[in-house]
Amino acid sequence: MADQEVAVVVGGGPGLSASLVRLFTREGMKAAIAARNPDKLEALSESTGCRAYRCDAVVPEDVNDLFARVSRDLGDPGVVVYNASGRVRGPLVELDAGAVRDAIMVTCYGGFLVGQAAAASMLRTGGGTILFTGASASVKGYANSASFAMGKFGLSGLTQSMARELQPQNIHVAQIVIDGGIDSPRRDAGRGADTWLSPDSIAETYLQLHRQHRSAWASHIELRPWVEKF
Repeated sequence: MADQEVAVVVGGGPGLSASLVRLFTREGMKAAIAARNPDKLEALSESTGCRAYRCDAVVPEDVNDLFARVSRDLGDPGVVVYNASGRVRGPLVELDAGAVRDAIMVTCYGGFLVGQAAAASMLRTGGGTILFTGASASVKGYANSASFAMGKFGLSGLTQSMARELQPQNIHVAQIVIDGGIDSPRRDAGRGADTWLSPDSIAETYLQLHRQHRSAWASHIELRPWVEKF
């Protein structure tokens, strides 16, 4: 179908990214998913028909090449999701400076590179949606988690700046703050199932954001389980 929407998810994994790809393809979109190691995405590609690409999100040439290949293979993207992040845990005075720098590069600088490439493409095509995945650390800096807070706070600032600049040009920019643990096979079995965020339910919110009418766009949404403290 020539008019099929194209979705790009950067930051491939078995949780939220996989749920997004499954939902996008079920909704009739052509989907691309990118990761530094695309071999781990083989099963997802086979089950959904999505295209997997290798991309290191902190390398400008990789990001530009990703968008060029997606446009060539599938078409220009109508929705782009940045779902990559990095973190280093531990007391502030014990953190390795290089590891902190690398974590911030993935969480924030990679978001900038992907957002920049997505915006350039959507400005040419007349519009689209760019979504960034946030976390509790987007609004609260926790002890022993300085690198994650710095990266996610920076991503929040990027989202706000992009939204103010690009939404008048028909590009919807929003951040989804995931305030709680995402359900996975490795989750704590002692907690009830709905005390975790379902990745499939989170993905539904991303799709709803993409499909919002531009007379009522949201730029910031927080998602948390019904029993999560905040």
